[in-house]
Amino acid sequence: MATYSLALIGFGGVNRALAELIRDEPERFVALGFELKVVAITDLGFGSLVQADGIDLGAVLAMPRGASFAGLPGGSAEPRNEDVIKNSPADIVVEATFTSPIDGEPAVSHVRWAVEAGKHVVTTNKGPVALHGAELSRLAEQNSVRFEFEGSVMSGTPVLRLAHTMLAGLQVKGVQGILNGTSNYVLGQMETGLSLDEAVSEAQALGYAEADPTADIGGSDVRLKVAILANELLGANLTPGDVATKGIEDITPDDVARALAEGNRWKLIGQAVRQEDGTVTASVCTLALPASHPLAGISGATNAVSFDTDLLGHVTVSGPGAGRTETAYALISDIIAINTTLKGEVHA
Repeated sequence: MATYSLALIGFGGVNRALAELIRDEPERFVALGFELKVVAITDLGFGSLVQADGIDLGAVLAMPRGASFAGLPGGSAEPRNEDVIKNSPADIVVEATFTSPIDGEPAVSHVRWAVEAGKHVVTTNKGPVALHGAELSRLAEQNSVRFEFEGSVMSGTPVLRLAHTMLAGLQVKGVQGILNGTSNYVLGQMETGLSLDEAVSEAQALGYAEADPTADIGGSDVRLKVAILANELLGANLTPGDVATKGIEDITPDDVARALAEGNRWKLIGQAVRQEDGTVTASVCTLALPASHPLAGISGATNAVSFDTDLLGHVTVSGPGAGRTETAYALISDIIAINTTLKGEVHA
C-alpha cells in the first residue's frame, strides 16, 4: 500500500483539520488504498518542523498558540517555507496559507517551488489558481507532478471534479453560482427585515463574516472563483480583472421586500457564459431570481453551482462553501486524485 508523505504549509484551521483526520481516522485512508504521514509543517506562529519518519500529530496539535517548534527535533522558530518545500522528504505539499487576492502570494511561490522540486501540490487557495492557474498547471505537467485545487471554488463540494468527470460527454455552455455563503446569508436575513449593516453584524457574530467583510459583500471573493470556473470549465483565459463585479452593498430592505412581493429572491450570482462566437464572458452581480430558478432556493451560508449543459439542461450541485473540516475534505479529494493518477487509472 502506498504511503504519501505530506508537508503542511500553514497550520491554521484547514491544515489542522486535515492533521486531525490523519491522526484520528487512519482507516479512512487505508480504505482508499493509501496511508498518509506528515513529515513537515510550517507556520508563521509555530515556525517549522521536519521529521522524516513522521511527526507526532497528537503532540503538535496539543501545542498552544504562542508555542514554538524550536525545541523539537528538526524544529525551528522560523517558518523556512522555501527550504521546507524544496528540501523536505514530502511527496505532496499541502498549501493552505493566508494569501493575497491581488498577486496570489505567498501561495504562488509555494506552488512553484514545490512543482519545480518534483512534488505534487494540493491547495485550497483561490489566488494562485485564479491568477496563475494555467501557468502553474503547465509547470506541474512539465515536472511530471500534479497541481490540484478542488477546494478553491466551493470548499469540499466538488464542483470542478464533478464537471470534469461526471459531466464528461456534455458541453457545458455556462455556469451560474452562489459562491459566497456570507453574502447569501446576509441577503437571506434582509428578507426578515434587517438592514444590510444589521445582517452583516449578525453574520460576523456567527463567524460567517470577517471583521472586514469587504471581500464578501463587495463580490471580490466571488470574482476569483468565477475566473477559476470560466478557465477550468469553459476553456477561457480570463483574469479576475476581466470579471465585471458588483456586490450587494447597494441592495436595500425595500429592494428585498419588493422582490419577495413579486415572488423573487435577491442573490449574488457569479456567472460565466460561452457566447455564440466562442468567447467567454463573466460577471458577478446581484440578480432577483424567480422561484423557478435552480439557485433561488439556496438559503443560508450554503453555496451552489448550476451548470448549463447541452444534453441535460441545468445540473445543479449545492453544499458547504466553507468550514475547516469541509475544506480539509477538498484536500483529501485532491490526494485521492493524485493517488489515482499514480496508480495509472483514468483521471480527468
